Amino acid sequence: MEEKIGRITHHFSKINVGVIEIAKGELRVGETIHIKGHTTDFYQKVQSLQVEFSPVDSIAEGESAGLKVENPVRENDLVLKVIEEES
Repeated sequence: MEEKIGRITHHFSKINVGVIEIAKGELRVGETIHIKGHTTDFYQKVQSLQVEFSPVDSIAEGESAGLKVENPVRENDLVLKVIEEES
């Protein structure tokens, strides 16, 4: 199951970092996300988040952070959090 939590607002291609803006909920280091857009579609685990060059463990609604990305991303790509279903 996936939940839309935000979008990419900027991409720094030289350092493979996307800026993610959270619109709903929160995002923590260690969670898995799905980044999906016009030409983008991949899953990755959140390895690190940075706010103004300082590492943080999580960001919440209304906040933005730099996110190291494994593949190129584009502005306005959707960010979905993969929710593990409990059995």
